[in-house]
Amino acid sequence: MSWFRLPDSPLFRIARPEDILLAPKPWFVALTLALAFTINLLPLSGAALALRPDFFALVLLYWCIHQPRWIGIGVAWFCGLLTDVVEANLFGQHALAYAILGFAAGYFHRRVLRFPLWQQALHVLGLLLIAQLVVLVLRLMSGASPPTLAMLLGNVSSALIWPIVSALLQWPQRVRSLLD
Repeated sequence: MSWFRLPDSPLFRIARPEDILLAPKPWFVALTLALAFTINLLPLSGAALALRPDFFALVLLYWCIHQPRWIGIGVAWFCGLLTDVVEANLFGQHALAYAILGFAAGYFHRRVLRFPLWQQALHVLGLLLIAQLVVLVLRLMSGASPPTLAMLLGNVSSALIWPIVSALLQWPQRVRSLLD
C-alpha cells in the first residue's frame, strides 16, 4: 500500500522479520496493557464510541503475537475477566473472547509476523471479528437484543491503527545503535 506510509523516523520504522529486536521489559508490557485498558475506559458516546478501537484487545493481541511465551491464553483470560468486572458485563464473556484471541494469536504468530503491516492488519481484523462474534453470541444467549452493524466499526478502526500501534510498541525494543 504505497499510499499509506509511516513517517521516516526511528520511532515509526517497523521491524522486518529478519531484524533482531531486544526483549521488551516486563514493566513495559504491563504498562502498555494498563494504559490500553485505561484508554478503553474513557467515557465516549455516539459516533466516537462506535468508532473507538478496542485498544486493550489490540495491545493484548500485539503482545500475544510478539511475545507468545509471556502473554498467552492465561493473561488474556485474566484481562477479559478484568474487563468484564470493570464494564459490568456478563461475567466471562470478554474472558472467553480474549482467551480465544490469545490462542489464535499464539497459533498464528509466526505466520502473521512474515506479512507486511497492511496484511497483518487484515489478520488482526479477522481475529478481532472472531472475538467480537464470541461476545455477540454470548450476549444473545443471555437475552440481550441484537446489535446493529455499527458494532463492527471499532474492529475496522482497530485494524487501521495496527501499523501505528506496532511501530510504537516496537520502539523500545530496537537496538540503540540502529536508532542513532
